[in-house]
Amino acid sequence: MRKIALATVAVAATAALALGGCSSRTDEGTSGGTEEGFAADSSIGVALPDKTSENWVLAGDLFTEGLEEAGFKADVQYAPANNTVPEQQNQISSMVTNGAKVIIIGAKDSAQLSAQVEQAKQSGAVVIAYDRLITNTEAVDYYLAFDNFKVGQLQGQALLDGLAEKYPDADTYNIELFAGSPDDNNAKVFFDGAMEVLQPKIDDGTLNVVSGQTGFEQVVTQGWLAQNAQSRMDTVLAGNYTGTELHGVLSPNDTLARAIIESTRAAGKPLPVVTGQDSEVESVKSIVAGEQYMTIYKDTRALVQAAIDMVKTLQAGDEPEVNDTETYDNGVKVVPSFLLDPVVVTKENAADAYADNDTLSALTK
Repeated sequence: MRKIALATVAVAATAALALGGCSSRTDEGTSGGTEEGFAADSSIGVALPDKTSENWVLAGDLFTEGLEEAGFKADVQYAPANNTVPEQQNQISSMVTNGAKVIIIGAKDSAQLSAQVEQAKQSGAVVIAYDRLITNTEAVDYYLAFDNFKVGQLQGQALLDGLAEKYPDADTYNIELFAGSPDDNNAKVFFDGAMEVLQPKIDDGTLNVVSGQTGFEQVVTQGWLAQNAQSRMDTVLAGNYTGTELHGVLSPNDTLARAIIESTRAAGKPLPVVTGQDSEVESVKSIVAGEQYMTIYKDTRALVQAAIDMVKTLQAGDEPEVNDTETYDNGVKVVPSFLLDPVVVTKENAADAYADNDTLSALTK
């Protein structure tokens, strides 16, 4: 049974991590802390997937700046879009060879990095899965992310709220479901969280998935690519909505949400309630304009800072703070995790949600 993580705000989360050496040891224990620590100017590897999301681009810049400011040697690398998995494998191996003491990995394919992660562990490096859980290996020491199952729950509830708001006189609603890429472990977590909220409403007839495509494998979007989502949406609309109105779409992130909206607009149909995630600039503009209904704000600055704080704690020879030791089973072990709390953003609360983010705050004025 899944346990929902302890609720924490991003600022409190990073502060707790900074204090991890004082209070983090648990009965279960973790495998990453070492009593001796390592040199303060050590190399820290950061392996990120391709730059398909604004947040990955921002994360790379923040890691480079933050790690160097903390005195470490930052080795931040992206896997190129045309050869992502093999290149990320090679990058991680190179980080091991170059003596990285901690390797932070945002996995392109969560299931294809076990050999490289095990190589890192054998070298004495600590492995932190960043944002995406790495599966099928004992060699992952920590998982650091926003609570992704909760993200899905929030998206599912927001879809219901948006439908009730936009169609106050309706008793039933026609919807479609989209999920992320099957090679990203998070995609299924997001979808399962959303379906925990939506499935009872599908079962009782409140929600009608007109296409009949309700299984995860039926609704995935390979590579999280906008063109794949738009192509599927084009097909769904043409095959099921020539004389039927579409009321809502579960979209797992902002990139796909915009593709879904573009497909609907191109078909000459009214825009449905569409969910999202990541607070991408173009989607925030769309929300303020009354097009995309919502997004999830997962402050990349807070997540990167939490990772850097974790590195600092490890360097001092202490074990970082974790707040979940039950939820994230990677198929071999339950990975000790530190989870930050996501925030739902709609047009109504956008100004408040982005008040401390100059870029996004400016869009709500």
